[in-house]
Parts: sequence; C-alpha cells; structure tokens
Amino acid sequence: MDLDKLQQAAQRPELYEPGDSVMWTDPHVSKKLLELHLNPELDSASRSQHSIHKTLEFIRSFLPEEGMTILDLGCGPGLYLEKLARWGHTCTGMDFSENSISYAIQQAAIKGLDILYLCQNYLELDFENRFDLIILIYTDFGVLLPDERDNLMDRVYKALKPGGMFVFDVLNGKNSDLKFLEEQTWSHQFSGFWSAGPYLELVSGFHYPENKVFLKQHTIIDESDKIRNFRFWMHHFEKDEMISLLKAWGFKQAESFENILPAKDIWDGENVTFYKSCK
Repeated sequence: MDLDKLQQAAQRPELYEPGDSVMWTDPHVSKKLLELHLNPELDSASRSQHSIHKTLEFIRSFLPEEGMTILDLGCGPGLYLEKLARWGHTCTGMDFSENSISYAIQQAAIKGLDILYLCQNYLELDFENRFDLIILIYTDFGVLLPDERDNLMDRVYKALKPGGMFVFDVLNGKNSDLKFLEEQTWSHQFSGFWSAGPYLELVSGFHYPENKVFLKQHTIIDESDKIRNFRFWMHHFEKDEMISLLKAWGFKQAESFENILPAKDIWDGENVTFYKSCK
C-alpha cells in the first residue's frame, strides 16, 4: 500500500475540490444505493417511509385534487411520484442513476402508473413552460455548488409554467456548529456498499464554517491499492438568505416551512426548512 498516496488522499481538500468518483453512476455503488432507497425504515438514499409520507402530505396541502403536471428532480426509484400519480397528477421523474430509473420504469409498468422517467442529470434540465410544480427533495439543493445552483434555478424557472411552484428543502443552520462531525473513522469490509471485493474505508469530515458548508469524504482503498474519493458537499442556509436568493432568481411569493419532518438527527426535524416559491 502506498502510504504517501493514502495520506495525501485523506487530507483536507480545498473548498469545492471535486472527488474522483461519483456514487450515483458507479456500477456497483448505484446498485447498493437502490437497495437503500427501497428500505422503508432508513433515512439513507431516500428518507424513511414515514418521512416521505409527511413530505407528501405537506405537498398535498397546496395542490388541487388532480390535474397538475409535476417534475421530481433526483427522483430515484420514484417513491414520491408513484403517490402523486395515484392522486391524479401527470408526473415526470428525472435522475441520472440508470439503476434507479430502470427500477422506477419497471414499477410504474407493474402498477399501471403513467409516469415518464428520464435518465438525465437535472443540471441539464431543458424544458420551457412545462410544469405546474417542480420538487427537489432530501436537501439535494444544498449538495450543489454555487455555480450549479445558479444554473439549476435558471433551468427550473424556465421549465415552470407562469405561476408554477418550486418546492425544495435545505439544512437551515440551526446545527451550524458541525465541529463535532470533524472526525476520521476506519473500517474494513470483505464486500459491501463501496465495492464487491475487499476494501478499506476512511470516512472524514471537514467543516468550512465561513462558507456554511460541511464535507463528508469517503476514501476507498481496494485490494489492488486503487484509491477513490467520494466527496459530498453539504450547505446550510439561513431563512433571510434563501428568501433573498429566490427573489434574485426571479421567484415570487417565497415561503418557508419548518418541522415538516419527524425529529431524528441533524438532517431532519427542526434542522430542515422547506421552501415554496412561484414563477
């Protein structure tokens, strides 16, 4: 094992320095990710079934009974869209995980649901005046880098019909002191989430408080000494900051909603704020 290379890989990176691997498109990891999506008890790839229900009831509170055109960005295996389609809405899902989209298409066919699924990166969204509602759930918005956020919001605005709504959730900064997450832990697996063969995993946490961002980094070393870095940048936003951003992007009637989800950890409950705004 090249210890110098390993030490370099585990160091604190510069802000927004990209990793060299992508979880959602990795052939092995994306299959494991789908398994997590489908576990109704876990808040992992998708939220738990109970939290999904709470989110959908919140969304339903401002929808008409039926007839809306809805787009779910980062839809995974379609857990939200299946319910929305059953409520009488015309649904489209977009995700760049081939495994998740393939599963979603199969399930829609089995259940007789007319849902259009697109295997595509939502940062390349290209619709115009198409949807009454676009949703982006499970704090995906906060994973995006600033330039990516600007790009997405331009595309979301364009894709909405006049008066259409955009609903998303973010970490709100009530647990902004993430110093306690700055730790490194090692584990060894003979086979698992990150690889079909044996591997070592180093999980590292790095806090960049001046930028309101936390990095969770998974450094994976397999039996051939190949090192891969998966990096997940997570931002949090104050209410006034987010309202100002939405206005700058052209959105109107921006509203915030808290305590939609049950309280479990720093990624749920009062630590998550939902926003609804209109074109």
